[in-house]
Amino acid sequence: PEPAFDGAIAAYLLNPGRTVYRIEDLAREFGLPEVPEGETPGAVAGRAGALLALRPALESALREAGLWSLFAEIEMPLVGILARMEATGIAVQREALEEMGRELEERILAVQQEIFQRVGYTFNLNSPKQLADVLFGKMGLPVIKRTKTGPSTDAEVLEELALQEPLVERILDYRTLVKLKGTYVDGLAPLIEADGRIHTTFNQTVAATGRLSSADPNLQNIPIRIEEGRRIRKVFIPGEPGWVLFAADYSQIELRVVAHFSGDEALLDAFRQDQDIHTRTAAEVFGVPMEEVTPEMRRRAKAVNFGLIYGQSDYGLARALGIGRGEAKEFIQRYFDRYPGVKAYMEQKVQEAREKGYVTTLLGRRRFLPEIHARTFAVRQNAERAAINTPIQGTAADLMKKAMVAICRRLDASGLRARLLLQVHDELVFEAPPEELPALYELVVGEMERALTLRVPLKVEAKVGRNWYEMEPYTP
Repeated sequence: PEPAFDGAIAAYLLNPGRTVYRIEDLAREFGLPEVPEGETPGAVAGRAGALLALRPALESALREAGLWSLFAEIEMPLVGILARMEATGIAVQREALEEMGRELEERILAVQQEIFQRVGYTFNLNSPKQLADVLFGKMGLPVIKRTKTGPSTDAEVLEELALQEPLVERILDYRTLVKLKGTYVDGLAPLIEADGRIHTTFNQTVAATGRLSSADPNLQNIPIRIEEGRRIRKVFIPGEPGWVLFAADYSQIELRVVAHFSGDEALLDAFRQDQDIHTRTAAEVFGVPMEEVTPEMRRRAKAVNFGLIYGQSDYGLARALGIGRGEAKEFIQRYFDRYPGVKAYMEQKVQEAREKGYVTTLLGRRRFLPEIHARTFAVRQNAERAAINTPIQGTAADLMKKAMVAICRRLDASGLRARLLLQVHDELVFEAPPEELPALYELVVGEMERALTLRVPLKVEAKVGRNWYEMEPYTP
């Protein structure tokens, strides 16, 4: 049965930026009598009573903000769906995990040796001070940022130095490998329960954009920038003998949402023609026919397509592409010349946040941005980025959640044995017996593509495999 009312989710929709959901705080906010704290029977009963009294207050606030249907038709039905996904869990192949631990250990030692050889002596790679001595002392690299204790060696600094010194690239690899081993190999093993599965916790009230997040383990965070990160997915397998994993992924969902909101003709046209969006962007920006676009041109166009959604500056783009700032600036200018609707959309969202104090997604989800009026440039700039990005990410979240509710309702009624296991980024992962794949494909892909009607078609790509890493494209 679906739970009827969740006060925390109601409070989250009213202000997704909040971090605490204590009944005491909500009661105070809505002008209800003081709620007793503590664990005595009287105090517990008092809190339950306060929750009951909060319900009509929260409900009328949701209705007033135009959030009731989002709450009642999407977020509340999702509570039961996520609970079931958590209870089901996903099977993990312990041997593969141990094997991966050994492989990573070898890679870490090899990369470490390579670094020591290049530097000429051994040092503690995990010590920021010793690393700073090597980079800025021995190697004479420029200091980019300082901390109280000396020159900074944070990821941002290293990424910039890596553009001029290949050794720094290896140091970044070393850090990624150590994090991978610590978080996902050594960290996953203790989380495997007696049933051979990992039961992650899905959070519905954490991300201010409306996206779901997960913890213990955080599956959203598996680094896919390097091959070893992608290979972590190999340990996730179907939990029944002979079954397979089936994954369905929204293709370019955020850029499709940008096309919908901005109404930009060139962007709408690319998606309606089902063109490769990065190749098309490269052709537009470099002024060449699509068939003449080189991989390097496409790489640059891709960085701009994704960077702009996140409000990236010319400085950020220059760093991401390893080009000069002037060149990056010119590139962004050419992009906006070709996609004027996108520029107009970005300006309009920042303006909207300034006037209303919040921005909304397609389904009316709100995010408040008081920092948009901040005196400090950096704080204000962050809020402006959020004003541009939240309607995009948040609408992608609306789509995904709406699809999940529709899929699970139909799945329950269908008599299929397939089970929904995970939601990560723009992807849903199921386990299913192979004979159910054609029916599962029709159901899942159909509901995902129909979740909302945008000005461009939604496109979903399905894959099947014996583990979450080795997946092959699938169409029945």
